[in-house]
Amino acid sequence: MANKERKMLLQGNEACALGALDAGCRFFAGYPITPSTEIAEKLSEELPKVGGRFIQMEDELGSICACIGASAMGRKSLTSTSGPGFSLMQEGIGYACCTEMPVVIVNVMRGGPSTGLPTAPAQGDVQQARYGSHGDHEIIVLSASTVAECYHQTVRAFNLAEKYRTPVIMLIDEVVAHMRQNVVLPDAKDLEIIDRKHPQVHPDWYHPYDNENQVPVLADFGEGYRYHVTGLIHDENGYPTTVTEEVTAFIMRINRKISENVDDICRIEYLGSARPDVLVVAYGSVMLTAQEAILKVKEKHKLNVGLVRIDTLWPFPDQLLDKLIDKVKKTCKKIVIAEMNFGQVYREIERINRGRLPLDAYFQVNGELIQPDAIYKKITGVKK
Repeated sequence: MANKERKMLLQGNEACALGALDAGCRFFAGYPITPSTEIAEKLSEELPKVGGRFIQMEDELGSICACIGASAMGRKSLTSTSGPGFSLMQEGIGYACCTEMPVVIVNVMRGGPSTGLPTAPAQGDVQQARYGSHGDHEIIVLSASTVAECYHQTVRAFNLAEKYRTPVIMLIDEVVAHMRQNVVLPDAKDLEIIDRKHPQVHPDWYHPYDNENQVPVLADFGEGYRYHVTGLIHDENGYPTTVTEEVTAFIMRINRKISENVDDICRIEYLGSARPDVLVVAYGSVMLTAQEAILKVKEKHKLNVGLVRIDTLWPFPDQLLDKLIDKVKKTCKKIVIAEMNFGQVYREIERINRGRLPLDAYFQVNGELIQPDAIYKKITGVKK
């Protein structure tokens, strides 16, 4: 029998939950927090049906730690949260980076700081997702702009977490999380699913953190291989070390396994004219606003507009954007960046652009969705 696509009316948070299930997630630990709670609610219903486990934890630090423990046992694990909870998770995220335990964290961004605006959209956690946990480490952070992308990017988050043995963060904002759209999801059997590798050597020859391998082959607890797990910098057997050569080898490896694979990890999507007069950069719900603004520009002006959607926020897609700017700079008059923060992606574009094109920006932090007219005015220069 042919596999069948699934037509559904879904909320963004529900799509994240379904993406996790189809990617093989069988463990969730989390604490309810607006505006991410629907992810937990959906998984509390669905995980028991497929032999999974759902735990409501006492707080967000406990949640990320429970997910790391489940991952060590071989379970694909997910937690979801928002601003204050994401802050609490930072130590656990660093621990997952150091121990190289795959785990997916969905952060549904809301207004801040502190309790801030619990029911309002924002994009203020972009830099925190990259630098929130201390020390020199790389991190993978994905974004989604539609309900369908919430599903597909969650599947991809699990694949990347398993492939590179690292925590992966999904950043979506409150609007994307709570809007509903008709979507067509693939049959789960048609998805490309990546699972972690398992050791193939005799336990006596097993070195869990062999620095000659870019990504370690870690055995699941209970699989017959014994190894030490610690948040201290460790040698090839997992035991703490301060030997400078071993420290350098370890730190370099956990960074290189991501930085040397940006071609596989980083994604942007370019829409619109091949010879744009104006280039617009957006992500999350602002992408939808930008699309509406560009439609208005087409109706009223003879301007060609290109639109860049950033699907991978970290590692930042330097090479992809650098090539794009070089490609369009002959016709393009400026780049417009729109964000619900004070320019957390703008500064990255400024760094990559290196003065080749003028930059213009629209920042909004009042807890409301950016309206199309705001971006329209930036594209056209019209002030009213």
